[in-house]
Amino acid sequence: MLEIVIEPRHASIAPGMDVKRILPFRKRRMVGPFIFMDHAGPVTAQPAPAVSLDVLPHPHIGLSTVSYLFGGQVTHRDSLGVEQVIKPGEVNWMTAGSGIAHSERFEDPAALAGGELEMIQTWVALPEKDEESAPSFNNYNATQLPVFTDKGTWMRLIAGEAYGLRGNVPTHSSLFYLHVVLQQGTRFGLPMQHSERGIYIVKGTLEVSGVRYGEGRLLVFSKNTDPAILAIENATLMLLGGEPVGERYIWWNFVSSRKERIEQAKEDWKQGRIILPPNDNQEYIPLPEDKSKPAGGPPPEVLS
Repeated sequence: MLEIVIEPRHASIAPGMDVKRILPFRKRRMVGPFIFMDHAGPVTAQPAPAVSLDVLPHPHIGLSTVSYLFGGQVTHRDSLGVEQVIKPGEVNWMTAGSGIAHSERFEDPAALAGGELEMIQTWVALPEKDEESAPSFNNYNATQLPVFTDKGTWMRLIAGEAYGLRGNVPTHSSLFYLHVVLQQGTRFGLPMQHSERGIYIVKGTLEVSGVRYGEGRLLVFSKNTDPAILAIENATLMLLGGEPVGERYIWWNFVSSRKERIEQAKEDWKQGRIILPPNDNQEYIPLPEDKSKPAGGPPPEVLS
């Protein structure tokens, strides 16, 4: 059974860089441990100046960011001193844990001038026991990721376990995350071993139980259901989900099972206790004005 259809909302993460924001959603905060999902691009025209797309150094706690590109490239720099050029088909898994700052910069003009920069970023909430773990960053190239092909179907397992594939990317909880391409007319089913499952339609149109859904929508399905999914046209999908890790507070770039930890992270960023990337420390995003309470976990009054 289809539980909910989440329509994209539009947000700006930097001047010239607008995104479709999928998660969190008011009526559905998480799918498995996934608490955040943005779809940026495709950016087909080079902005003037190109640096307007850059996402300046900013902090995270209590989560792992997962960056995945369809086109273009991004340069990642973080507090650990890591500098990594992110390319299409790779997995870039940064665990913030107790606190990290990073930037995402678009430094190759060729990647913007007709390069169709396009990327998905998700955040995976950490289990309580790992929320204060040491920060880390790892890059996995496409050859390290399991791929499955069948008639009309191609899929790459980004992380976790599904369809008999097991990922090489270490995770902190039970989850699955896949890039799937279906040819027109292909029928497809969801992995059954996970409690919470969703399909994000990057491109194309799907039919589920006689109803058609187009790009930009996240379809979330009930546990133990096996929906019949049909690609009405060639489709690119991201499948995600897994087991819940419990309710979470989320405010700006901070995720935690404890409201007071969010407040501590705000003060840590203001006071400079979360250090900037050593090779990108001349500018940063200041803490936003706090106009509302953190959104995320119970009680209901903090969800607005």
